[in-house]
Amino acid sequence: SLDDFNFPKSRNIKSSVFFLKYLILIREWFKESQIETPDFINENIFHLGQSYAFFWKNINFDPLFNGNNISNNHEFDLYLKRLGYSFKNENYEFSDYVSLRNKKINLIMDTGPSPSKKFSSKYQAGALSFEFVSNGKKILTNSGYFSKNNIQLNEMSRSSAVHNILVIDDNSSCKFKKNSNSELEIKDGLKITKKKIINEKNYWKINAAHDGYLKKYNLFYEREIEFYPDNNKLIGIDKIIGKKMLPNLKFDLRFHLNPLSKTMKTQDSKSIFIELEEQGWKFICENHEINIDNGLYFGKKNTYIENQNIFISGITN
Repeated sequence: SLDDFNFPKSRNIKSSVFFLKYLILIREWFKESQIETPDFINENIFHLGQSYAFFWKNINFDPLFNGNNISNNHEFDLYLKRLGYSFKNENYEFSDYVSLRNKKINLIMDTGPSPSKKFSSKYQAGALSFEFVSNGKKILTNSGYFSKNNIQLNEMSRSSAVHNILVIDDNSSCKFKKNSNSELEIKDGLKITKKKIINEKNYWKINAAHDGYLKKYNLFYEREIEFYPDNNKLIGIDKIIGKKMLPNLKFDLRFHLNPLSKTMKTQDSKSIFIELEEQGWKFICENHEINIDNGLYFGKKNTYIENQNIFISGITN
């Protein structure tokens, strides 16, 4: 179930925490019964602990990628402290997730390929999507995951459109099909074809591309995100690159907002102001008209509430 980084092959963050909790419990039982702990348990706890540090201890929020929901790991933190476990991970990339951060800002992005069909039961088609957090508050958030007890909402929450990502011709970057248990699994996946990361004190950059639209439309999708910490300025460029001739296709680009956010669009439709508690951000798009659309937020497990997203639409030509 684990990859070369000892992270779940499903790319599911919640599963890594689940594995860690129970392996620690098993290890404590071995200690209690005065039996030597097998090496593979110690090794997996070490590696899964690095995952826990990367996705929780370092950032203290739940990234909404690939089946993850908002959790509360504070009690688990106390449990770890009481038993003397301390995990660290100073890397800014782990198992194809990139997390760039300073004391105020965190930019986290999924730069990984889709998992194999066998491990895809909770995968969401959100390759190259990202979340942007300022002073502990998510400004841009993916919409989260709805579990399978409601098939329609589960399918909706796994589409590309619930992520901060570009969608071509109303198609997600991966195709899903139902298996014999009526669960969605990947039919056509994607590979990452390009990736470059710069992490400097005054400049961050993530540049990546995938081939999720290559089979059907003969094109690649590339995203470049830059952040300038001194100016609190986030710049994004999305590219649709035709392998031969680029067909005329509709594209939609969404940036999902925290459900607590308030928005206001300027009269020229070139800017949108985002207010979240004591923070204010300005979203600008020079080349296309931007609008505000309604959506659903599945951040809390098995529930949903309405939220808003900034919506840009156009035709490739």
